[in-house]
Amino acid sequence: MYLAILTFNMGNPTLSSQNYPEVENDGDFRVHVFSSSSELLEKLHEKWSSVEKQPYPAMYSSIYGGIILDPAMMVIPIDDHMVHRGHGVFDTAIVLDGYLYEVDVHLDRFLRSASKAKISSPFPWSTLRSILIQLTAASKCKKGTLRYWLSAGPGDFLLSSAGCPTSAFYAVVIDQDFSQCKEGVKVITSNIPMKPSLFATAKNVNYLPNVLSVMEAEEKGAFSSIWVDEAGYIAEGPNVNVAFITLDKELVVPPFDNILHGCTAKRLLELAPKLVDQGLLKGVATKNLTVEEAKAAAEMMYVGSTLPLLPIIMWDDQPIGDGRVGELTMLLSDLLWDDMVAGPDTQRIPVPYS
Repeated sequence: MYLAILTFNMGNPTLSSQNYPEVENDGDFRVHVFSSSSELLEKLHEKWSSVEKQPYPAMYSSIYGGIILDPAMMVIPIDDHMVHRGHGVFDTAIVLDGYLYEVDVHLDRFLRSASKAKISSPFPWSTLRSILIQLTAASKCKKGTLRYWLSAGPGDFLLSSAGCPTSAFYAVVIDQDFSQCKEGVKVITSNIPMKPSLFATAKNVNYLPNVLSVMEAEEKGAFSSIWVDEAGYIAEGPNVNVAFITLDKELVVPPFDNILHGCTAKRLLELAPKLVDQGLLKGVATKNLTVEEAKAAAEMMYVGSTLPLLPIIMWDDQPIGDGRVGELTMLLSDLLWDDMVAGPDTQRIPVPYS
């Protein structure tokens, strides 16, 4: 997707039609000046024409007031405060077999995040939900992710959003293949400071610590990382929750007081008692674990929307349990995956494709 560098008219993106000569920089490099909107659109279409498969089949923008199917027009204003000040929140949902999974609980969290960021939605909850369903239908995508943002809106380049006429709502459908994760990964303890509680508990667009944490892990040959809080307790991963099976066969998820309340982790805690009833798990709990306690666990896993569980077999070059994907991890993964594929109507919303 492209970020529009546009002229501004109270937050409404417009392209200048005035003719300009090419601007000369030092040396031989010359910056092209687009003389018209049609010339710019031709360039954007040329760029997208080389893409074999369109990864973003549909976008919604409250600035445009509708759904966009042309990828060349999937842009947001450069003076949007989410772009230049990070004043925005986002959330996501899964599209699987033509159903939206857990969109309602994600939308609830979305508006809680917006409240913490002091952003008012331009639409009520029911309208946001309707937009997301209609957008998914227009995309014709049957498997992928739905990502959406609420921004303080376009207006100026100041810190305060007082000059923004209205907040902005954007959403995009991402055509993405994913499947149940069955291979284990390696992780490290992150040296990047985790976000303070105010920012960690709201799903906001300020993801630089998260990005640096993943990059740090990749530089060390690991898949991702684990954050440990100032008290020495396990917190979360850069964009996922983390869970453990203790040697006593208890499922433990760190409490959500100072981290993001993951929707998939919440659903895991609701489904896991089925394994307790079958005598496979001894219990399910949310409680603090020290690094020492966590590394002594029999099994460990990431918990997130498209995973839904990702087994962790090594942490800081130390094997978790016997260093293999755990049986209970996969049984829990099966519970979540089955819920995504054939769960109750409260979890899965059929998309009304035309």
